[in-house]
Amino acid sequence: MTALGPRPGPRTERLALPGVLSPEQVLRTVEGIAAVQRADGAIPWFRGHHLDPWDHIESAMALDVAGEHERATAAYRWLARHQNPDGSWYAAYPDTPDGVAATDPADCGRESNFCAYVAVGAWHHYLSTGDDAFLDQIWPTVFAAVEFVLGLQQSGGQIGWRHRADGTVDPDALLTGSSSVYQALRCALAIAEHREEPQPDWELSAGLLGHAIRHHPERFLDKHRYSMDWYYPVLGGAVTGAAAKERIEEGWDRFVVPGLGVRCISPNPWVTGGESCELALALWVMGESDRAVDILRWIQPTLRAEDGMYWTGYVFEDDAVWPEERTTWTAGSLLLAVAALGGDEATTAVFGGERLPRGLDSNCCG
Repeated sequence: MTALGPRPGPRTERLALPGVLSPEQVLRTVEGIAAVQRADGAIPWFRGHHLDPWDHIESAMALDVAGEHERATAAYRWLARHQNPDGSWYAAYPDTPDGVAATDPADCGRESNFCAYVAVGAWHHYLSTGDDAFLDQIWPTVFAAVEFVLGLQQSGGQIGWRHRADGTVDPDALLTGSSSVYQALRCALAIAEHREEPQPDWELSAGLLGHAIRHHPERFLDKHRYSMDWYYPVLGGAVTGAAAKERIEEGWDRFVVPGLGVRCISPNPWVTGGESCELALALWVMGESDRAVDILRWIQPTLRAEDGMYWTGYVFEDDAVWPEERTTWTAGSLLLAVAALGGDEATTAVFGGERLPRGLDSNCCG
């Protein structure tokens, strides 16, 4: 992998957002993520900590928006090499010294949304690079992952959240996870369409899942205190238009702390960078860029560290960052939100969703 240059270039200048990030600050953040990436392509939360497939992909997508395509490619190659025979990945892998292969996963469970997200990352990487050879190479990985995830879909359309380490399946569904899977299925269908390899079963599954998210909250575990369950149906593309606006307004005062960011869990006095940046992305999806910029601006004084990385969260009653960790995926979510607001075509395509297939209409479903 090539080293990052010492000065901001066209990509970092494009990611700059007045009042939020300068080109130099963007470069520092990109350098921070790159410094954590291992020589084998893996991107742990931070060095010495574990990595999980979803956050690894989020960081790879951030590298792509910064023009670090070789690094992003290495991250996807790591995924392809570590995919299990059934199409899954384990929930967590230990960080290891460069060049040392991990022999045992840190968590042998296999989570549906972690596995599905490769479709989002793969489509984003292709749209960022136009690399057809990459898409040919990653397609079997994406196909196997989607097949594994759809094996966990329940009769009501929702996706069971986890294949346990003991081999049994937890059929309970998480609204956040299923919403992320919905976005991933649409990206997988876009890849299949581009390759002229239609997948009608995936279309049906996506339609059933979208219907469940929009109309059947009782099919999901009750996690209403978590802000992700509030905004993820919008961010994942299942809830749109007036329904999206109504959903966000209903939870705004419960989760948003003006001037600071977004609570992870209500009513806890803890705002987190990942949730704040993801809400900003959801607001952009809704066409509310001004509010999205406000959220991103609020988190800079408390969550941005001197090295350009971002603390996971801030406990405002104690005026303290917590936990004391600067995570690649928090920085990655910020760069993706900034990229969407700046009109980056690949990022707007996978999160805006106008050109993504929606699956078969399932309004007839109970």
